[in-house]
Amino acid sequence: MLPLAGFTVIDFSQFLSGPLASLRLADLGARVIKIEKPGTGDICRQLYTSETVLNGTSTVFHAINRNKESIVLDMKNDADCRVIRDLLAKADVVMHNFRPGVMERLGFDYTRVREINPTVIYGEISGYGKEGVWVGRPGQDLLLQSLTGMTWLSGDAKNGPVPMGLSIVDMFAGANLCSGILACLYRRAIQKMGAHVHISMLDSAVDIQFETVTTYFRDGQLLPQRSEVSNAHAYLAAPYGVYRTKDGFLALAMGSIPFLGKLLNCPALEDYADGEQAFKERDAIKTILTQHLASEPTSHWLGILEAADIWCADVLDWNRLTAHDGFKVLDMVQKVAMGDGFTYETTRCPIRIDGELLTSTKGSPKLGEHTEKIWEELYG
Repeated sequence: MLPLAGFTVIDFSQFLSGPLASLRLADLGARVIKIEKPGTGDICRQLYTSETVLNGTSTVFHAINRNKESIVLDMKNDADCRVIRDLLAKADVVMHNFRPGVMERLGFDYTRVREINPTVIYGEISGYGKEGVWVGRPGQDLLLQSLTGMTWLSGDAKNGPVPMGLSIVDMFAGANLCSGILACLYRRAIQKMGAHVHISMLDSAVDIQFETVTTYFRDGQLLPQRSEVSNAHAYLAAPYGVYRTKDGFLALAMGSIPFLGKLLNCPALEDYADGEQAFKERDAIKTILTQHLASEPTSHWLGILEAADIWCADVLDWNRLTAHDGFKVLDMVQKVAMGDGFTYETTRCPIRIDGELLTSTKGSPKLGEHTEKIWEELYG
């Protein structure tokens, strides 16, 4: 039996951050019921990140909302609000990611939900918290990356600010909400008390950078300095970076510069010392490495470096990754089916419990697909 079997989550959230949290709860066994707006539903249904469409809906929605149910209810309609209150009364977890003040206006903030269900775990994600000058701004991933200094960590120094190619703030905010909910469910099992868990994307974006922020304060508030060549971490010395080879790319993590010089038959590196020099002169060192590594294919360098236990890796694209035995053994891809029989491949939950993979064949719901079923359960 999955750890959250028997638990019910009522999920008002949309886009990515909240739905990622409820996806993880669903994979752990909870029943997740999405409350969706009539007509359009979760806005993420039409949030296209490419031209790829799955069964008439955005691929993003399918990826983040598998293993859930959908009921259509209008939160501004009195009759539908009565249904919502009846659902909330039976819920273990209620969650949303509306801007501050929205749920208060609709009558489903924590104070009023607690009156319906005193031991409920109420989780919410906001963009910027509940106070301050940014409260009213849209909590969108790129905006949060830009506001929190994150874009000055990726890419080479000459490139200017570079955002990550993933909705990383959404993902971490969702993971943080899931962690908070799970902790409070554990406390509720012991102490029979509910809780209000609030996560902001702003907090999460800063927390992702805990290593660099701590270094920033320790350094007397000096800004991070990315290398001009092959930057992969603003605070790490050469050789840390990704380098072009004759036929691809090679990732190099930490390593002794003079030892690499001997190992790679690159005499120009042997005059450099490790430690402070490897940091202060990293651009010069990386330039030498860039020129030298381009002379042979990736496999040639991997054969030398791996034999010497140097931290290195080939740089794979998705085609090469998914064809690799190292990926296949993970069994990370699962096929799921929607209620109308449409199937698609997506990732599974990354958690293993007692050696078992957490998988589910249940795909994402059509808008309002489970409305009649849930209505029947409530009212017979």
